Parts: sequence; structure tokens; C-alpha cells
Amino acid sequence: MYERWDVLPDGEREQWVLEPFEGVGPLRFGMLIDEVSNTLSRRTGDLQRYSGPCLAEDPYGLVTGRYRDFGLTLYYWDERLRGVSADALCGPQVSVEGVALTGRRPSELGRWLWDRADALAPAEELVLMGGGEFCSESLGLVIGVQRAGDGLLSRPVFFSAEGLPCLHDFLPDEAFRITG
Repeated sequence: MYERWDVLPDGEREQWVLEPFEGVGPLRFGMLIDEVSNTLSRRTGDLQRYSGPCLAEDPYGLVTGRYRDFGLTLYYWDERLRGVSADALCGPQVSVEGVALTGRRPSELGRWLWDRADALAPAEELVLMGGGEFCSESLGLVIGVQRAGDGLLSRPVFFSAEGLPCLHDFLPDEAFRITG
């Protein structure tokens, strides 16, 4: 039995791969809410809980879905999947280019992204967001953080290509807050 701050070992997590702007693990950006629920029902007994729209006047119909025990937060616009966040403590271990992204030291992932950007085109690849989070524009990835006791671990946020022009308008602020 895990306590609030325990971190699930990688060997006990689902192992997923990020396909930039296409999807993460079995999820594909653009899937309908019901398609996501059906896909994840084969992997977890956890049920998706919804909140939203965030504001009554929200013209986009933003809905947030959560699988608390499975460790996923899902962001939908117009009932289609647009973003996914993996819980640092218990979410799926998502990797890209052989690098594990979930539940890691944020500084290590920041260094990896920085080095990767140097090899590409740093002015076009890596963006430092308002809260200090690194955003890779070629991976559709933000390295968010989550409390784990007195420390912080990575809580990756993945997004579809539609989010590139202005990510803060595309996903709700909660996607980028320190959670815990």
C-alpha cells in the first residue's frame, strides 16, 4: 500500500512511449472522451472523473478528465483529447528517445532538453515558460513538476500540435501548476 508521497517504482508502472503531437501510449490526440475511456478501461479499473468546462462562458468546452489511481490527467476541447499529464508518483512511465520522463528529477530532464536543443536549433526548440518549466516545441512536451514529500519530481505534460501557437491558451493553468 502506497502512502501519499510514495513513488511507484518504474517496474510497477505502465510503460508508454511518446509519439510527438500524435499521442502517448495507447492514447491518440483527437480521440473522443468515450474512446479514451474505452481504451483505458482495458488497463485500469479506475474510472475517469470529469470537471469543466472551466468557465461557464468557455466557448471551447474545455473538460478535464482524471484517473487518480492510474495517475493521468486528460484535457479535452470539444470532447477531443488535446493534452495528457502523467502523475509523477503513480502515472505511466512515458519515454521518448529512450529517456524516461515521469517521476524524474526536473533538473536532469531540463539538462537533457537543453543538450537536445543545442543539437537542434535552440532558438526554435526550447521555450522557458512562465513558471520556469521547459517546453520542447518539437516533442510537444512540458516538464511540469509535482511535490513528492520535500522534493519535486517531473510531471510531464504532452500536447497536440494545435497547442504550439499559444500553449497557455490551449491548456488550463492547472496543467502547469506545481501539484501535490
